[in-house]
Amino acid sequence: MFTGLVEETAPIVAVEPIGGGARLTLEAAVVLDGTKAGDSIAVNGCCLTITSMEGNRLSFDLLAETLDKTNLGDQKPGSKVNLERALSAHDRLGGHFVQGHVDRAVRVVSLEPHGQDHRLEVELPREFARYVAYKGSISINGISLTAAEVGEASVVIWLIPHTMEVTNLHTLKAGDRVNVEFDMLAKYLERLVDPRLKA
Repeated sequence: MFTGLVEETAPIVAVEPIGGGARLTLEAAVVLDGTKAGDSIAVNGCCLTITSMEGNRLSFDLLAETLDKTNLGDQKPGSKVNLERALSAHDRLGGHFVQGHVDRAVRVVSLEPHGQDHRLEVELPREFARYVAYKGSISINGISLTAAEVGEASVVIWLIPHTMEVTNLHTLKAGDRVNVEFDMLAKYLERLVDPRLKA
């Protein structure tokens, strides 16, 4: 479980094909503290298990499903990804509950500056639109964000300068893919309520 509060951005060292999957290696700093092989790290919002550690390098094995559903296979050496360690029982919950189970990698429609802030618009697939509410939570590349405008085919998020500075969102351009995880509570609520509506 994660909060969507990014602890650092880290450069990719390599993405090496292995069978139908891949091995992702990156160089970290902040998230190394108290971390060991076998621990979970959210990488661009995708919960991954550390398979090996060498110095400041962390490696993760990616399944074919992970490559299909996320943007991790798009990454090149030098690309930066957002990292967050798993939520500790004594930590503050400053963002929202993020499982690290990416629903879909979607395209960026636009990223435009407006004064000191930025307006980010991303695609909203029809099958997931019901999970997005005005002023509700959404995770993009592992960042806990607020939906400011919800359209028929897209959602808009306003970004403050701090978010642009401490995450990899400032590297985005139209057409890039971002990982999206829709609100976990909305999914569970639907699961609980839907059978009763059909009764």
